[in-house]
Amino acid sequence: MRHILFTLFIFKTLLLASFSGIIIDKTTSLAIENAIISNSAISVNSDKSGKFSINSNEKMLFIKAYGYRPYKLEQTSDAVTIKLEPITVKALYLTFWGANTNSKTMKRVLDIIDKTEINAIVVDIKNEYGSTSYRTSSDKANSYGAANNRTIKDIKSFISLMKSKNIYTIARVVTFKDELQAVNNLDYAIRNKNNDLSRDSDKMAWIDPFDKRSHEYTVSIAEDAANAGFDEINFDYIRFPAKTELKLAKESTEENRVKAIEDFLILAKNRLRKYGTFISVSIYGNACWQNDDTGIGQKIESLAKHADYIAPMLYPSGFVSGSFGVKYPADYPYIAIYRSIKNIENKIDPKRVRPWLQSFKDYAHSKRHYNKFEIREQIKAANDIKTSGWMMWSPSSKYNIECFTTSDKDSLALGSEL
Repeated sequence: MRHILFTLFIFKTLLLASFSGIIIDKTTSLAIENAIISNSAISVNSDKSGKFSINSNEKMLFIKAYGYRPYKLEQTSDAVTIKLEPITVKALYLTFWGANTNSKTMKRVLDIIDKTEINAIVVDIKNEYGSTSYRTSSDKANSYGAANNRTIKDIKSFISLMKSKNIYTIARVVTFKDELQAVNNLDYAIRNKNNDLSRDSDKMAWIDPFDKRSHEYTVSIAEDAANAGFDEINFDYIRFPAKTELKLAKESTEENRVKAIEDFLILAKNRLRKYGTFISVSIYGNACWQNDDTGIGQKIESLAKHADYIAPMLYPSGFVSGSFGVKYPADYPYIAIYRSIKNIENKIDPKRVRPWLQSFKDYAHSKRHYNKFEIREQIKAANDIKTSGWMMWSPSSKYNIECFTTSDKDSLALGSEL
């Protein structure tokens, strides 16, 4: 029996078509090393000369390379030269309610995109409450009422509009913070020491990252977004709650926590492979300065093994007084960004880092307003350290067009010499 199965395996392998090609930069014509070529089951990498070979009978192949737009390729019998388009992602976040083609918020953002350097948007596909911005194919989510307040009626038309403007689309999927999923699945919702649902400062419940059912639920929604045509899935709140004395399915050790987050990303990577969609993860900014998982399961080295991009939330207001040797970090937006990414160069190449930047008033220190100068300082820092771009966070999605029309040469880089 074993001999027969082995023979069938060899026969099936021999039937697979071998497809080869070379991947180059569309602008420079230089070879791209370590591009990822995938079908639904396997992935291979291009070599130093950009060459690759993959055994596959699938009609479509997907190609990803850090710093480039994703590429879909219809497999032929001939070797091909594939030209990838480079992109430095410059994204604005759209709120759950703002991501509506008829909203004033969306119209303002599209106007900014038409007139400035902005070339990408981040859209809440699943928010902190657990609501989805459109009706996904997840029967469970729909039965919980996740799509009751949806703001995007036709996701295909939405994506088509974005593609017509060459906008890079990022679907933000909140992972383990999920009120709807928790209250409908009390058996794997996180509880406190009194056995009540544990809620955070936003009065929201969480689901247990140790429970694989929580993984499957969120990945199914992410897969639907990938199938709809988003270029990238950004997993946020991909961590344990920053609280103690919680009742979880396993002992809350660093090893267990880190493994649980990795297991989620492995599932996501395997399920999203057939769409050629990039995966990014949002993490706390202080993770750039920690060697442990800070009690929540996030370590840059482990995340980088399975995600394409790491997105630290490097809001200067989020750093405590005294950070970077200054009293008020929010007054020194350049150094907060630059030094944090510089500090993790030994863990991940900056071209795989795309920080979240601050577009809101300082709440922690000097109460400084973040206007044109502060925005440009952060952007300059991201450019100087050669990240793959940046994502701008405004809780209200209100952005000043003037912040994105100034040349970086006009930035003063306050405190960059510190």
